[in-house]
Amino acid sequence: MKKSIVSILVLCLVFCSVFAAGNTEKAVAKYELALVTDANSIDDRGFNQGAWEGIEAYANENNISHQYYRPIEQSTEGYLVAIETAVNDGAKLVVCPGFLFETAIFKAQTMYPDVAFVLLDGVPNNNYTEYKTENNTYSIVFAEDQAGFLAGYAAVMEGYRNLGFFGAMAVPAVVRYGYGFVQGAEYAGEELGLKSGDILCKYMYTGTFDNLPENQTKAASWYQSGVECIFQCGVLDNVFAACESVGGEKMAIGVDLDQSANSEKVLTSAMKMLSKAVYDGITMFYGGNFPGGVNATLTINDDSVGLPMETSRFTNFSQADYELICSKMVDDVDGIISNMIRDTDASGNSIPLQTVKEAEKIVKVEEIK
Repeated sequence: MKKSIVSILVLCLVFCSVFAAGNTEKAVAKYELALVTDANSIDDRGFNQGAWEGIEAYANENNISHQYYRPIEQSTEGYLVAIETAVNDGAKLVVCPGFLFETAIFKAQTMYPDVAFVLLDGVPNNNYTEYKTENNTYSIVFAEDQAGFLAGYAAVMEGYRNLGFFGAMAVPAVVRYGYGFVQGAEYAGEELGLKSGDILCKYMYTGTFDNLPENQTKAASWYQSGVECIFQCGVLDNVFAACESVGGEKMAIGVDLDQSANSEKVLTSAMKMLSKAVYDGITMFYGGNFPGGVNATLTINDDSVGLPMETSRFTNFSQADYELICSKMVDDVDGIISNMIRDTDASGNSIPLQTVKEAEKIVKVEEIK
């Protein structure tokens, strides 16, 4: 009996020693740069992946330790726990990708004043009741309307006249993509001398970022009814799968990152240069000029939105065409940027498209609910 008790005590001591050693090793581990994902993986073909690629690029070039942290749940509390873990692991700068982090960063920036934060696609706020960006936080949003404009312009110049915009939730970023898409198609129509109603565009929001079977069915029905090219914004798997199932000459347009590798049916992608934005933010941090307290909007003038021409599957829209329209946007020729409609009065699944419909003459928008 005594031997058994002694054996148990020895095993407990061994276990405790191993556990303590493991914890000690973890405690001393240091990762200067950290990414907290939105509970999805870093290869999500979206914000997590784009942000991580920016961190990796800078860290590998400068031999800086880095790590990513995946929260156990998609909530403010879950994000704060992951941020705390990153800080305890020695993070000097934490990147958080997406508007879902707005409230978490609002709280974390005061909880950890010695840690720098880069918030992508959002502005720190307390559930939309209070807004504040502390000196240790750099907030970045993008001119999605400009990226959407380029996608719509290119689609029409490529030869498409029957378009679709298939958005997820009607949050401001998605709204801006859609509004820009319609206006880009209109501008291209004007340059081509098309007449009123020569371009059609079905337009809808699904109300969710989830890829659901019914959304794929809806996208497929659009293609079957004559839509030639759909700009998907947040529901890529549904639209890409629908396009592939219908076949023929139908195409789709990706969003946020270059999604050409996802399907041979991807014509191009309306891109935010996420990796560049993160890389530049980290560069400024280590260069001693971190733009803390700034809520920045990155535009085509910052080379922060655009189309991936090298991987796009255009046959008519050329690199020269692309460079010309980009230069017009940068120079605001014809008020192309200053007169752009940016209505972001997004509420649930209902969006006020009347302002766009009234402004566009060549493009006939059909709102689908």
